[in-house]
Amino acid sequence: MSTLVARRHALLPSRFAWLMGMHGENYHRLVRLFAPQRLAAGYYFSSVDDHLDVRLQVIEHHPYTIDIELTYCLHDPEAGGLVPSAHIRMYRDARVAEVLHYHADRRLERALGPLPPARTVFERRVRKSSFLNRWLEYLAEQGHSIGTLEQAPVAAAGTTPALA
Repeated sequence: MSTLVARRHALLPSRFAWLMGMHGENYHRLVRLFAPQRLAAGYYFSSVDDHLDVRLQVIEHHPYTIDIELTYCLHDPEAGGLVPSAHIRMYRDARVAEVLHYHADRRLERALGPLPPARTVFERRVRKSSFLNRWLEYLAEQGHSIGTLEQAPVAAAGTTPALA
């Protein structure tokens, strides 16, 4: 019996290792989807047939990190900003992407019901990472990619394009 329990711990990753694996998966999804490491700082827009335009802002490149913001071009009057949105830090050396902050749509929260409050910092990080993971998967399924990205003109960088 003790051999079986010892094997179980050897086969299953720790919670921390699982979270780092999800951060790694998010990094690779971002690189495959938008290649932010190749983009200059600025605003980029991706538009496909779903009429949900995506805005990618490359905020800053540092020697070991890239700070980006990913959002839809949907303004939420209740939140006073674009939703959903995620501020992400990509670590080039470790090849992981961590969500520093995200904003979900309040209408969606009302429809689905609020999540119970996270009890730990770990639980909050898992939620943020899971949110990004599912969103990146959805964006890829809709056809968003580096090929659909267009850099915004400098004058229009702070604005969002009109939706059809």
